[in-house]
Amino acid sequence: MNQETKPVTWLSDPRRGRPCTIIGEVAQAHDGSLGQAHAFIDAIADAGADAVKFQTHIASAESTPGEPWRKKFSPQDDTRYDYWKRMEFTEPQWHALKKHATERGLLFLSSPFSPQAVELLKRVGVAGWKVASGEVSNLDLIDAMAATGQPVMLSSGMSGMAELDEAVAVVKKRGAPLAVMQCSTMYPTSPEAVGLNVMAAFRERYGCAVGLSDHSAKIFPGLAAATLGAEVFELHVALSRHMFGPDTIASVTPEELKQLVEGVRFIERMRAAPIDKDQSARDLAAMRGIFTKSVVAVGDLAAGTVLEAQVLAAKKPGTGIPAKELKGLVGRRLKRAVKHDTPLSWDDLEPAA
Repeated sequence: MNQETKPVTWLSDPRRGRPCTIIGEVAQAHDGSLGQAHAFIDAIADAGADAVKFQTHIASAESTPGEPWRKKFSPQDDTRYDYWKRMEFTEPQWHALKKHATERGLLFLSSPFSPQAVELLKRVGVAGWKVASGEVSNLDLIDAMAATGQPVMLSSGMSGMAELDEAVAVVKKRGAPLAVMQCSTMYPTSPEAVGLNVMAAFRERYGCAVGLSDHSAKIFPGLAAATLGAEVFELHVALSRHMFGPDTIASVTPEELKQLVEGVRFIERMRAAPIDKDQSARDLAAMRGIFTKSVVAVGDLAAGTVLEAQVLAAKKPGTGIPAKELKGLVGRRLKRAVKHDTPLSWDDLEPAA
């Protein structure tokens, strides 16, 4: 494992003022093109995200020729195994991707799908580990990741709580930092299936960081997750909605990713700055005279006039007797004359009987 990445605590880094790590997920959107993979790194970096994530597939180590398609989408691959084979990069190519991400200020992540992929990524150097939804029951694979001592994110898309309990126990036994992520394996995910409530349940149950892995193709779940205090958020990115691939329908564009990042950072600043309403009101005391109203005379009133409701009104500015006192002034007597639209002061009134 490259030591340069090991100290990074990417689940939560309040020192940077960024408690939520935003991950742009490439997955297989590069469609086997190394050039496209590098283009994704630049797009995700330009959008201001914290990390880029790929998937590391080694077909012979994770699959068999008989693996069925979830959905047959590729016109050039006869089998799912053929597709995984075409998605493979060589180890030098992975090193180049990692180097590019680091140069662009991104944390480099990739989900492994076999022990061989774990070993490859340990040599390449990753900032942490993302356990894909379909691998949560693969406890030996999770243990191999957690054994590095680096942060582990568990995606919960296909798992119930009992299965997650087992995976969490493996990570905690190794003492690795942990985040459990709510995820709905639906492409795209409807608002009703996002499940924001599950993050709080994970936090209470496991006492760890929590997050959301979103497939809604919208920025709204990420903003909501940040408001609820998520430490990590992941979403798929497509360079264009016209790109080929099964995940495009569940992805955001780089422009949308940038808007999401700006929104999350804005939310973090709000959450980090609680307001004392009383102090805020004191700080704005000078402005109250501009925006609030006073009791004013309606018409010219002579000294000795007994005030009636029809000769009083509430108007700006709020430099005189506050408007809330209007009804209480009825029946009071003026000790001096006042002009039309003049804000009344307590000195204008004779003492109350």
